[in-house]
Amino acid sequence: MVEPDSDRRWRLRHLPVLLTVSAALAMVAAVVGAVTGGATAAVGAAAGVGVTVLSYTLTTVVLARADQVNPQLLLPLGVGLYVLKFSLLGGVLVAVASTGWAGLIPLCLGIVAGVAVWTAVHIWWLTTVHARRAHR
Repeated sequence: MVEPDSDRRWRLRHLPVLLTVSAALAMVAAVVGAVTGGATAAVGAAAGVGVTVLSYTLTTVVLARADQVNPQLLLPLGVGLYVLKFSLLGGVLVAVASTGWAGLIPLCLGIVAGVAVWTAVHIWWLTTVHARRAHR
């Protein structure tokens, strides 16, 4: 079994796959949004996926770096990022809702789709690709 510290890049190796799938999802979300609700829904749905991708990528990069520097930083940084991101997301959603923008529901659905797809692909990557590398 390969020890994690013998390959420092393992912490970010999954990111290209997740970003590629997320880009495809954003395009699909935009098309579905356009077909079901016009241009505003297309922008909202794609932006929702983008919000999720930005959030998860930030967490991945920060925590990977923290783990390299000092693994004891993972918990405080992870919790801090969680609180910060959900506070910002809540604030943004409240601000957008207060404008009456018609893309709010597609935005929220894009966020949900982004979370579901990112999580599913990440689980797939960990249980197949990373698992094969770890057992070499």
